[in-house]
Amino acid sequence: MAGIIKISKGGVDLTHHYSGPHFGFPRGDARLDLADLFAFPKHDDASKSIIIMNAHPSHALNPPEPTTDEPFAPEAIYELRVDTNEDMKADVAYRARFKYGEDGAMTATVRRAEGQVAAGRGEDGEVIFEGAPVSMGREAIVTTSGAYRLFAGWRSDPFFFDINGVQNNMQFTGDDWFADKDVCSIVLELPVSDVGGGARLNLWHRSLVQVNGKWVQADRGARPTQTPFLADAEREAYLDGEPAQDERFVPMFAHVLEKSGGYTREGAKAAARSLLPDVLPYDPTKPAAYPGNGRMPRDDAKDVFLTVFNGRLTWDKCGPHTDMLDEFPYLGPPHKVRTMGAEMEKGRSTVQVVGR
Repeated sequence: MAGIIKISKGGVDLTHHYSGPHFGFPRGDARLDLADLFAFPKHDDASKSIIIMNAHPSHALNPPEPTTDEPFAPEAIYELRVDTNEDMKADVAYRARFKYGEDGAMTATVRRAEGQVAAGRGEDGEVIFEGAPVSMGREAIVTTSGAYRLFAGWRSDPFFFDINGVQNNMQFTGDDWFADKDVCSIVLELPVSDVGGGARLNLWHRSLVQVNGKWVQADRGARPTQTPFLADAEREAYLDGEPAQDERFVPMFAHVLEKSGGYTREGAKAAARSLLPDVLPYDPTKPAAYPGNGRMPRDDAKDVFLTVFNGRLTWDKCGPHTDMLDEFPYLGPPHKVRTMGAEMEKGRSTVQVVGR
């Protein structure tokens, strides 16, 4: 989850270019990089919710080049975590893994876990999807299993922001760098009864890989643009942590905000606590609107983030993309049609990405 803010000993330099060495891909692998998390009620069925987990952006910024065409890492777990009782620990988890079949096509298996199994690290859980096809082209292949629906594959990236304006001394022109970019999406339609039946939830997502036989958290998050507040020494601890542990990072967030947001010390602490713990609050019985309740793909999360800097930064002049859909899987078709095959083996990019 890379960022657009340079961290230095003096705080944050909001006028500087992207911080090259600070925010690379997790473990050097573009496929493990988490992008945006969305949660909103299904518009024509209040008993269902839609969760969109985006990962693996199609392009890096520095250098400006594509990542790999392989959508998901077969050796990884992509997981949605759900806190149902406000303790910032997972009570329910949905875990997606991917593999290749004999025909070279990638498929998804999704498991649901709860209780202590959900709280831990691993792939255990009840199978709710198995062998669900992964979409590489413009057609959205949707799989239904009981009360669930699933999409997994490449889609048009719904994120919008003027990155060039950041590089140009915060002089925004509305040049949306993401307008022609893609992202890998896991879109899950699930019954509200599956996650507490209508109580307020706290959501976040994470990616995990095995290291020396143990599952290690590569990336995690819920809100856009969190990790730029962290110096190198703290970033790995943050990415490997849980929201229940995020209080330890309040002083660092507050320091950055005091130096760059024009806050008093106490005001900076209050602003930092509005960003932590790093979860997406969501009440499925109410309309979604970021940052108060869930997040819709058309919500302008970056402008919300800019307001954290106490009025020193405002609108970047970018708006929602016009290719989004009003029906499942809600994100528009990808700009590039990709194929599976031997080329996938080339794909572990180590270049820097612009993240959220």
